[in-house]
Amino acid sequence: MSESNASPRPGNAPAEAGPGGGGLLLEARNLHKTYVIGRRILEVLRGVDLAVCEGEFAALRGASGAGKSTLLHLLGGLDVPNQGEIRVDGRPLAHRTALELARWRNRTIGFIFQAYHLFPELDALENVCLPARMARVGAGVVSRRGRDLLGRVGLGDRLDHKPMELSGGEQQRVALARALINEPRLILADEPTGNLDSRTGEEIIELLCALRVERKATLIIATHDAKVAARAPRVLELADGRIGGAGADRDGEP
Repeated sequence: MSESNASPRPGNAPAEAGPGGGGLLLEARNLHKTYVIGRRILEVLRGVDLAVCEGEFAALRGASGAGKSTLLHLLGGLDVPNQGEIRVDGRPLAHRTALELARWRNRTIGFIFQAYHLFPELDALENVCLPARMARVGAGVVSRRGRDLLGRVGLGDRLDHKPMELSGGEQQRVALARALINEPRLILADEPTGNLDSRTGEEIIELLCALRVERKATLIIATHDAKVAARAPRVLELADGRIGGAGADRDGEP
């Protein structure tokens, strides 16, 4: 099906199955998130409903401050909603103990943050391998995975460089490799090109899309960049604390 003949579907409605034929992976129901700042009450999410199938690639669009980061943090178990429920593989996240949730995040979720969040005292390879070491993967396997991933993102000759010795684009590549080290089922990318120039940003998105296909992962990218969103077969519009609008299936996905 070509893009011009794509059939629109609600932005919060998943395809019947992901590209690999996968079923429902992630479901959010009536999510609300409110922050209290001094005397001010800030309602960020006001009833978000969302369903994502295994293997899907979706872009989450919205203006700055619309709640994209907040939603990703909730979906990835980094924060909890004031109201509503998140289910993964049919099981509510709220039913997991703190230890179960930590292990689930480590082994199932690959986070890519806009601010990189690399440890300045660790070199590129050590930063990439850290989540796998926390998951107690064997040292030899961890090293091989880390070196392979850094090679895939074009940093095979920067293994021993620390973050301060790397450019912004190179640091984001390290963050991308780190997110994939535990072979996650779900990748959550929060404005991964927000701090990069347009050319470097395009390169990062190309890499992310290619690695996602290779590893058969589900990908959700939060972005305000229309060009980045255009790469996704499905677009979710977040406005006024809710997901609305229409998404479309598009061919030509990398």
